[in-house]
Amino acid sequence: MRTRAGIVLQARYGSSRLRGKALEMIGGRTILEHCLRRLIRGGVAHVVLATTCEPDDDALATIARGLNVPVFRGSTDDVLGRLAEAARTFELDPVIRATGDNPAVDVQAAGRVLAALRATGADYGCEEGLPVGAAVEGMTAAALYEAERLAHTPYDREHVTTFVRRRSDRFRVADLMAPPSLVSPLLRLTVDTAEDLAWVRELFSRSQSDDPSLAALISASGSRRTWPLPGDPARRVPLFRAPYSRRQEVA
Repeated sequence: MRTRAGIVLQARYGSSRLRGKALEMIGGRTILEHCLRRLIRGGVAHVVLATTCEPDDDALATIARGLNVPVFRGSTDDVLGRLAEAARTFELDPVIRATGDNPAVDVQAAGRVLAALRATGADYGCEEGLPVGAAVEGMTAAALYEAERLAHTPYDREHVTTFVRRRSDRFRVADLMAPPSLVSPLLRLTVDTAEDLAWVRELFSRSQSDDPSLAALISASGSRRTWPLPGDPARRVPLFRAPYSRRQEVA
């Protein structure tokens, strides 16, 4: 079987906290279109949309096909299974995982993670230090399929990579750091709530661009801390080192 590196963007309409967020507008584009365009622009891998078979997700499939992005449709709740089946269908290896609630995903992130996987021979890699919602995860197809076979808890099936990251006895995880100029781990750029959506819209507006770079968005954020530091009385959410925490919902 001939394989190629691929990016699988997982997205669905039926978000429990902000239903339909993939179709919310930021500037003149939907969140889903922002995600797809940024991943395509990286130019390092084939991009696929993995969504569900629910009728509401027909609109997401239409947007993807309008950008010449092929679509895989699978399980609503078994997100790990959906990712693995998409990778298998399109014969992808390695596999970059991205999610449809990150309209500010770093354009170069996928390329850096792919290069690191190849250089280190690791099974999994994800850069630390980027703003929340700017990173992607990368893994070999072998690691993905082993996780699909062995991970049985609903938590691992929903959050996709938790099994791989937890099982250091089976998988080699690369220790990757984001470029120093993009390190801003307290900045929240993912869209999980209405408050997140308003904040990201404001940042795009401040950047005065429909397609701003991650560096431009970091600059536009100024001194605002969206994730308070430990011990801060205003702290509302915990800090996580991985970009896909248990607080982020299924995509």
